[in-house]
Amino acid sequence: MFASITRAVCAVTAVGALSAVALPGAPGAAATATRTCAPAGVTAYVGSGGGFTGPQTLIPINTTTNKAGKKINLNIRAETGPIAITPDGKTIYVLSASPGTVTPVSTCTRTAQRPIHAGHQPDAIAITPDGKIAYVTNAGSDTVTPIRTSANIALAPIHAGRHPAAIAITPNGKTAYVVNTYGNSVTPIRIATNTALKPINVGKGPTAIAITPDGKTAYVSHINGNTVTPVSIATNTALTPIPVGSNPWRIAITPDGRTAYVTHRTPSSVVTPIRIATNTALTPIEVGENESITITPDGRTAYVTSFGGSSVTPIDIATNTALAPIRTGSFAVAVAITPDGKTAYVVSWGGVTPILTATNTKLKNINIGGPLSYIAITPRPRA
Repeated sequence: MFASITRAVCAVTAVGALSAVALPGAPGAAATATRTCAPAGVTAYVGSGGGFTGPQTLIPINTTTNKAGKKINLNIRAETGPIAITPDGKTIYVLSASPGTVTPVSTCTRTAQRPIHAGHQPDAIAITPDGKIAYVTNAGSDTVTPIRTSANIALAPIHAGRHPAAIAITPNGKTAYVVNTYGNSVTPIRIATNTALKPINVGKGPTAIAITPDGKTAYVSHINGNTVTPVSIATNTALTPIPVGSNPWRIAITPDGRTAYVTHRTPSSVVTPIRIATNTALTPIEVGENESITITPDGRTAYVTSFGGSSVTPIDIATNTALAPIRTGSFAVAVAITPDGKTAYVVSWGGVTPILTATNTKLKNINIGGPLSYIAITPRPRA
């Protein structure tokens, strides 16, 4: 499961950078860093490494110049990813399944800090909107580890269901929802107390989750059930499953909350839109073999990567039509979009391909080595 999750687009959210003189993970370091260091402009961070056992690095890319900066050594020789960035853009958290750790990286000093021990096989991460807590699912130990970002310390693990994988947090920051792939359930976690609530039975093989911008409904895909299940957040109950066709995989929701888009794993070659107002599947959109999906901040275009096709396909959301595929490097795995929505960055095993979203024009490929597996982009710097 971990290898598949690393190909998914990592959510861009992010806190607490450490100053150059602070000890890694030391309490109070984040507050010092706030006064002495501010991260550079909007930066994309891309994961690169030597497969499962080679040295792992993060590579910063200046989104104004599309120039790669100096590699950040993570001091890990095991596959890493995915990653998440705190809302203030000062700290990146990098998962590593094999040692079961989470490594904080300061975007101010661009150095890796002391790893934080999570559970066995950490698989996904989400950060609360206020940036105070990062939640890490541990697929191998059936737990979720909260991390206090101000001090970079792990809190007591929270028991979830079998094989917790994907996780999403409501926009109001009150509840985290954890997808238990082998438990066929979703576990809500009350963030104020870090307590697990009664699991919600959602059907066979839940895989991914996305929450509407108004925080009213979560949508859960079932790769083994060929459905997407809506979950009412007000009552924590599963609603009627929506048939969407074979192997539903990732889910992305438009910023206006009107439509959810579901990718499908091979052999399916479509993306299925779901009208949220009525919870009905619309006509599938043919895009070829697909993997991950990301939507521009203005809600006009969705970008769907094709691992086997080495391309990304834009979808015009107004008409639900696929536009011409854009060739990328070999094995496109993920895409992330800048906060202003002007540029999409597609990660492949052959580098990073910037695309101007206004015209869907491909720019010069950024060759930074590989294989590459994940990407996240910092938010706009705060005034």
